[in-house]
Amino acid sequence: MSDALLSVSGLDVYYGAVHALKGVTLDVRSGEIVTLIGANGAGKSTLLRAISALVKPRAGGIVFDGRDLTRLRPHEIVAAGVSHAPEGRAVFANLTVEDNLVLGAYLRKGPAVGEDMERMYGLFPRLRERKKQPAGTLSGGEQQMLAIARALMSRPRLLLLDEPSLGLAPLLVKDIFSTIVEINREGTTILLVEQNANQALHVAHRGYVLETGRVALADTAANLLADPGVKEAYLGG
Repeated sequence: MSDALLSVSGLDVYYGAVHALKGVTLDVRSGEIVTLIGANGAGKSTLLRAISALVKPRAGGIVFDGRDLTRLRPHEIVAAGVSHAPEGRAVFANLTVEDNLVLGAYLRKGPAVGEDMERMYGLFPRLRERKKQPAGTLSGGEQQMLAIARALMSRPRLLLLDEPSLGLAPLLVKDIFSTIVEINREGTTILLVEQNANQALHVAHRGYVLETGRVALADTAANLLADPGVKEAYLGG
């Protein structure tokens, strides 16, 4: 699509002999929430890792805002405007909440960093209460909040979110998804990988279904929610 902020085309990724992504093509337009749904092992996290340069594709292209990302290193991807909140949170357990946030802004300097930290505490008030605590002492939900906030500290134009609801209680899941909608409303485009397909499709504009490393279906979120095959496979019938 000519108006795409992110374009992935014909992406092939291997882990040794395992062909994890097979010619994946998708687009994310500026201002959208686009979700990737699929079974475990379908290649969803691998796709985000490829965009972030954490794994190298064997073939295909990744273009962000007209710039080819495929030869860049991870820190250069962040500098280009793409940030990644990974599956499993991956917070720096021995560092405080505040220090984790500072590290999220490691490519930036000046008073705007402090302003953005205040914004993160506004989005996630629990982080303000715990800002001097080691991140490893936080609950799973609080660590997820910190992972998202840390990713936002680089002021990304595109936020990659990998399984933000994984292992969280239903009430916390609702809070996390409300915050995702708010982040998007404030101007950040989001590519969301989420096992809770029903929740993801309710907040997304569009979605892609990945099956064994291929895009099996792409449509608006509303159409995917109504699709009988998607309902049976991913939405509990």
